[in-house]
Amino acid sequence: MTFITPARHGAVAPEEMTPLMPADRPTMPPVRLRPDAELARDALSAPLFARAARLARWAGEGTPVGAGGELLADQLRTATGLLGLDGDEDGPAYTAEAWQLALDTGLVEFTERAGAEDSDMGADADEPSGTAVAGEELATLTSGSPQDVLDLWLGGLESVLADAAAPDLGDIVDQISEGGELDLDAIDWNPEEEADFLDGVLGNLYLLTALDEGSAERPVPLPALAASVIVPDDMDEPTDDILEEVSDAMMRLDDQFRMLAPTGLVEYQPVDEALIEEVDGEGHIRESVDGVASDVPEDEDVTRYGMVALTPLGVFAVRTRMLEAGVDAPAVGDLAERDADELLAALPHHPESAARTETELWLARREAVVAARDLLAAARGDDEDAPLRRLACQQALALVPAEAEPALREVLDDPQLGGLARVWLAERGATGIPEPGEAMVFWLTVDTIAAQLATEDDSAELRDLVQGLVGQHRGFFDAAWRVEHPATADVLEAMGRLHPDKKVAKEARKAAFKARSRRG
Repeated sequence: MTFITPARHGAVAPEEMTPLMPADRPTMPPVRLRPDAELARDALSAPLFARAARLARWAGEGTPVGAGGELLADQLRTATGLLGLDGDEDGPAYTAEAWQLALDTGLVEFTERAGAEDSDMGADADEPSGTAVAGEELATLTSGSPQDVLDLWLGGLESVLADAAAPDLGDIVDQISEGGELDLDAIDWNPEEEADFLDGVLGNLYLLTALDEGSAERPVPLPALAASVIVPDDMDEPTDDILEEVSDAMMRLDDQFRMLAPTGLVEYQPVDEALIEEVDGEGHIRESVDGVASDVPEDEDVTRYGMVALTPLGVFAVRTRMLEAGVDAPAVGDLAERDADELLAALPHHPESAARTETELWLARREAVVAARDLLAAARGDDEDAPLRRLACQQALALVPAEAEPALREVLDDPQLGGLARVWLAERGATGIPEPGEAMVFWLTVDTIAAQLATEDDSAELRDLVQGLVGQHRGFFDAAWRVEHPATADVLEAMGRLHPDKKVAKEARKAAFKARSRRG
């Protein structure tokens, strides 16, 4: 699978999308999963799956069918009416798809009539070749566990995903070679590339959902999604050829998402038919996608170009497939039974809402005082990641109730933890809090900026923080370079880079030099 880190959207600039991780085992942000029982209900109510189940019950103890279990013309009409699709021009096609899913998942089982294989070559195409009956898996829908239902649904999804990545049947028929064999080169179709393309797109949707950037309430524009897997990472402005590729990818995805929506995997608003024109027998986006894939004008209705989001069932499905592919795809709650060290190491890399939920689940399993002591102990250290752990500790402690006060008072004299302990106590209106010494105040300041640098780089918020600190403390740099913190020199150098006043920036760089000289 190929995964891309999407930028924030409404309009998503493709140049802002960079590879997630080059490692052999990439790590995704955690996602919230619905309970299995809810997901199973969603699977059972997904249109394609529900139709397949209904057709399986209709097949009952025996229905004559054609070769390979295909419905005969009379049965197809009957089944289409049974599903209430006889008034839809695409009703027979939807019915055939549901019947095929029933066969693929074992909801329906096909037995070929003896001798039918030999006689099929000259037989009437509408003559029975065997019998279809309700399969053993049909009982799973009523007596199986939620996980059994989900496993069955996942099996059916794999069949639909394979169909979605396959070329158009008409192209295959047109390109069959004279020898009767399929020439993949002639139809310009590489099965692995097509599957990887669709996996990459679904991976991007999953990542957006994990980052709280994609949901049913915030669907992703199809042009941005297509651009994320087409536009090279180092390309500042997409060329005309690249934009044409984005347009072609949008058409492929439009077809694929139309197929996948009835499975319950995605919610999809298709591309406006008025935007599609045929050129040489193939569909193309009539209007240019330049501006849609990067910077959408205010008067442009981006929803006309397609909008898509993973459903909760879709999040579960993509995560399951990622885990099978060896991707580290955690779920919120995975850390609830882990120790505080693992919790604090992971939280800085979680989206804000996921980090809060993860912390709440972790705290719910522990007494407040014990939890606070464990968090404080895990926050200690002089290693490179220690400032981030202490920031995560401070954020986690914000959710700890007041009865944890004894644990915080125990570390008031600790040079690494005393500052954040005082903040916690003061926020809860505690009395008798000793004033911190200047050394502790400056140490906490350096530690806080070091943590912010690790998470935000040169953000506007960090620039404001630096300006505020220097403005509040006269002679800030005279004291700051003496702070006994491993990151002091790096923090002062960053402050010199971030502060807009050239004189102040120069003072910061001098202080950074003194700090490095002092540490040898």
